[in-house]
Amino acid sequence: MNDAIPTLPEELLLLALDPVHGRPYCRGRFLEYGIAGAALAELELQGRISQACGRVVVVNPLDPPDALLAVFLRSLPPPGKSRFGSGVSARRWVRQAGRQAEGLCLDALVERGALRRETRRFLGLFPYHRHPAGSASPAEQVRRRFEASRAAGYPDRRGRLLAGLAAAVELPSVVKQGDRRTRGAARSLAREEWPSLAVHRNVRQDKAARAGGGAGGDGGGGSRDGD
Repeated sequence: MNDAIPTLPEELLLLALDPVHGRPYCRGRFLEYGIAGAALAELELQGRISQACGRVVVVNPLDPPDALLAVFLRSLPPPGKSRFGSGVSARRWVRQAGRQAEGLCLDALVERGALRRETRRFLGLFPYHRHPAGSASPAEQVRRRFEASRAAGYPDRRGRLLAGLAAAVELPSVVKQGDRRTRGAARSLAREEWPSLAVHRNVRQDKAARAGGGAGGDGGGGSRDGD
């Protein structure tokens, strides 16, 4: 992977994809939300953004060294430029940016050889992609680090953020495997860490819409900026 250190959105994507078949272990739309939330988490860790009352505020608008993170940062309102007061709703941004965020991360990982892109056709007509591990994939190292963090009780913020995001997208290896204590800890982090909470709320909205026979629109309809 050209010695590039994976960012949080890339780590979540590598955790969530079956390395052999290239399919996500969780629901695809949930993973899109997760990648967007992970981008916010990474930007916060790097001191580019902050959050208050569910709203994301850019505090350092200079482009980060990672080109993909720079794209995400530019998609957020510059300081003092939001039409709805300070910043933008984390929940709304995650819903609106999810699909593009995942696509950009997939492209970046394919370009670096961490993933391969295989095009297939549903019913022989409709093309879709699978992304199995590539020759330069760090997926195994990412999984080992994640398991070590889980065994240690998620001692650092980065590990807590990744665990919360993985739980928010309902990654089976996080919410169904391991002992009760570690499963419970990850579920708690999904609500305690604000990026994963934004993801969790979008996942919950989609599940409620499915249960009610409605459609959870990608444009964030029905959600409020302040939550």
